[in-house]
Amino acid sequence: MSLNVLGVASSMRNVSYSTKILQDALDSAKQHGAETRLLSLKDTKLPLYSPEGISSPELDKVTDDVKWADAYILASPDYHGSMSGTMKNFLDYFWTEFAGKTFGYVCASHEKGLTVMDQMRTAVRQCYGWSMPYGVSVNSDLDFDSNGNPSEQVKSRIKTLGRDIAAYGKVISKQFKDDVTGNDTDTFAARYR
Repeated sequence: MSLNVLGVASSMRNVSYSTKILQDALDSAKQHGAETRLLSLKDTKLPLYSPEGISSPELDKVTDDVKWADAYILASPDYHGSMSGTMKNFLDYFWTEFAGKTFGYVCASHEKGLTVMDQMRTAVRQCYGWSMPYGVSVNSDLDFDSNGNPSEQVKSRIKTLGRDIAAYGKVISKQFKDDVTGNDTDTFAARYR
């Protein structure tokens, strides 16, 4: 079984450390057998979410990527202790599609990014998604050299995240799909039949 991993970059910067680290994590997942795609919310302008429904070519493209994915790595800069508005907007759109999917987290922050990753985890949990028990936070001033290359410690953490999202994502995806198509009523996945 191949696992499809969608990386979602939510920085609006032309030179984004969270997007760079996300791409490295996707490369690591690919080395561990996953198929990967990168969705840049900077380049794909989603309209603001409305519960009354919106139609746009951008939304159609993103919806195709979301339906393709079995697992996600979400990347956000730290904006005043919270995720970016573009990430929140993305999460608002696709809450039903996140059930039974595995999520990893990357944050660029000068403050460790803990609240940012916790907020993304909280949103994912409310959508019945599964989160990796850790995330990777980077500080542009401390974790990169003058050429923009990450430190060896950051490279190691990113390789681990890519490997773990590929490995655990595959296990959770298979079990969720088995539960959705099975007859067991004692699983939360039964509600998605």
